[in-house]
Amino acid sequence: MKRILCGLWLWVAAGLGAGAATNQPSLLWKLDLVEPNQDFTTTATPAVADDGTIYYASFYGRLHAVTPDGKKKWTFQAGREIASSPAIGDDGTLYFGSRDWSFYALTPAGRLKWTFKTGAWVDSSPALAADGTIYFGSWDNVFYALNPDGSKKWTYATAGVVDSSPAIAADGTIYFGSHDNNFYALKPDGTLRWKFATGGPIPSSPAIGTNGTIYFTSMDHCIYALTPDGKQIWQRNIRNITSSSPVVDANGDIHLSPNSYSVSLRPDGHKRLGYPEAVADDITPLVGPGLELFYSQPWRAFVAYADKDMPCWRFETAANLSGSPVMSKNGIIYIIDGSYLYAFGADWGPPPWRTGPWPMFRANPRHTGRVGSP
Repeated sequence: MKRILCGLWLWVAAGLGAGAATNQPSLLWKLDLVEPNQDFTTTATPAVADDGTIYYASFYGRLHAVTPDGKKKWTFQAGREIASSPAIGDDGTLYFGSRDWSFYALTPAGRLKWTFKTGAWVDSSPALAADGTIYFGSWDNVFYALNPDGSKKWTYATAGVVDSSPAIAADGTIYFGSHDNNFYALKPDGTLRWKFATGGPIPSSPAIGTNGTIYFTSMDHCIYALTPDGKQIWQRNIRNITSSSPVVDANGDIHLSPNSYSVSLRPDGHKRLGYPEAVADDITPLVGPGLELFYSQPWRAFVAYADKDMPCWRFETAANLSGSPVMSKNGIIYIIDGSYLYAFGADWGPPPWRTGPWPMFRANPRHTGRVGSP
């Protein structure tokens, strides 16, 4: 069936039969992001609220809200660049960090609720616990836990920059990496559960599998799989320095983009499939409803693979993707490049879809970074 769909997707991509088949992504709309007298740029991945509102950040320090039909809703100006992807709380509150040494909370209407000052840039994307605690790291070498009202709950000091975006396990354990080459597991009260040493800095965001296995990459060229108690299951040299964050699909396979190529690994760490075509650095892939894999290519293209080593769908973008793809709870895929925000739709069939426990950057459309959250 996937071979047939791939053939149909290629047919549509070539412009020979648009609308000829279902289950094929098609462009719904695109929103021009370039502002007067400024080139748009960002490294942050958009987040999507339960009501369909899309939030994206610009490197000029602005957080933007866009309606589900692609119209600008409001803009909030922070003090400096925003490289932190926003996270959306259960009540719709937006959380993100900025390079003005501050962490922000906004209402869904774009009004400032509070700010929290740190000692350096905040590039780490926040994770949101079930009790409302907000976790993130900073370039001041500190990992922070804040209460929902913006007051400090606790801090944990490392010996390096923390730009890794944390992940929260089902039992509340918080995982993140540091540029001190260590991967940390903290209890919800901020005390150390364990730490694991690697051979390089860890800027990537971890992914958590169905059985609690933690996957993360290090700049030592390796991807690691650890048990919830910090024991190494396996380590694989992927032969590239990478800050790419892995994803995990419904079969337990792990997918990542280590610099200039992509690879899929089986749950035991052995290579399942390699993709010879180049992909954009540091862009996390997306697992689609049919276990399709969506990647960014560095030559202005957004592509999909379906259990083969060659793309079965391709869309030409105006520029290279600058954030990872995200899929909303109703199956709309959003990507962002240097010029546009794009929305793609397809007939995926009725939800729920069997995508996997960690199918995208930050686990879900709201970027909560938490196991089991919507």
